Amino acid sequence: MFDEIYDPSATKTGEALTRRDILKMGLAGFLGSVIPLTFPGDAEAITNFASWKISFRNAHTGESFNGVYRVGNRYLPDAFDRINYVLRDFRTNEVFPMDPRVIDLVKVVQEKSRPGTPLEILSGYRSPKTNAMLRNASSGVARNSYHMYGQAIDIRMPGFSTKKLRDVARRERVGGVGFYPKSNFVHVDTGDVRSW
Repeated sequence: MFDEIYDPSATKTGEALTRRDILKMGLAGFLGSVIPLTFPGDAEAITNFASWKISFRNAHTGESFNGVYRVGNRYLPDAFDRINYVLRDFRTNEVFPMDPRVIDLVKVVQEKSRPGTPLEILSGYRSPKTNAMLRNASSGVARNSYHMYGQAIDIRMPGFSTKKLRDVARRERVGGVGFYPKSNFVHVDTGDVRSW
């Protein structure tokens, strides 16, 4: 679909993008406007990849992604076509552009937990309709969830402690981290640094 790689460093920083902005711009424009996350401290040693590869499987659909999605500071639109599809709202089948920075965060968490072990994804994008339905069924679902903006992913790693996965994500200090021990998953997002 896309013949070129988009360079996120060519845009202004500090501007918040809304869901509507992302839809207006489309995937190529969105990827071109995103500046990759910077990771504090010792993360620099493992984030200095020539190419960024991630491996995950959607727990609900069985679909997976295993490949390179970023080269240096450039996100690959073709890879995001597949990532967005695998992380779609499986209840409504709606595909939405995932924030590349949340994919970066998940990649770093994967590398610092058990490199090469695929993650299991419980929730990526969530449509407003699905979010409202889940909110009615559980008090643990936020009204204005980052999932609705493609900025959150719920993860677990088979054979690896969810508590340790949470600890790894919290040490990165680049977004929100929620721990759900009864449901055995960790929520990560690219919002403000916070944890629960």
